[in-house]
Amino acid sequence: MSRLWSRLGARTAAVALLSVGVAGGFYLGEDREAQQQGLTAQVGLEVDRAEHAYQRELQSDHRVDVALQRAAEYQAKQRAAAAAKEAAERAKRAEAAAATRKKRAEEKAKVDAEAEVKSKPYEGPIPSSCAEYSGNRKVGCAIMLDEGFGIDQFPCLDKLWTKESGWNAKAENRSSGAYGIPQALPGSKMGSVADDWRTNPATQIKWGLNYIEGRYDNPCGAWQKSQSSGWY
Repeated sequence: MSRLWSRLGARTAAVALLSVGVAGGFYLGEDREAQQQGLTAQVGLEVDRAEHAYQRELQSDHRVDVALQRAAEYQAKQRAAAAAKEAAERAKRAEAAAATRKKRAEEKAKVDAEAEVKSKPYEGPIPSSCAEYSGNRKVGCAIMLDEGFGIDQFPCLDKLWTKESGWNAKAENRSSGAYGIPQALPGSKMGSVADDWRTNPATQIKWGLNYIEGRYDNPCGAWQKSQSSGWY
């Protein structure tokens, strides 16, 4: 609207000057034609000046528009770059969180697997009762149930102490000093249960079960340890 009024103003001024010139020429008589020509030239010059100013205004407005457009483009690029950076950071955080969850899941699976190995009953026939055994094995089975273990643990205990001593209450390892059914090292440790630890299978079995529970939770855990390292 300002540009339009600029052009209209210039032309209005030119017309006004021309009108004044015509009126003046009417009263000047014989100099009217010469003055008319001069006035026309002056009007044309004013119009040219006005047009030139208008063009400069157009160019100035164009430069402003270009500057505004470039500023808008720069701001858009800045916003896009910031959004891309934020998205990359979110993706990085999500990746790190996923890696942490995966690691925790793997650690938990490992712990669960180890716990399952320790608590897993013997993979074979499970006795229905201790009556299926005799001698020290029958005594050991009964004491194990009294200690709170399930009968599904006895096959593991049977294998463990068969390997260690053959369930012989007087079994002795002369090289290490281990003694009795559980092969306590030294054998005198079993005196914490009773003084007859040298000859009484029940005393030895009670001590051995307490030792197993304290270190391996149950007989199958102790049997697993014995299988993997040769001792428990």
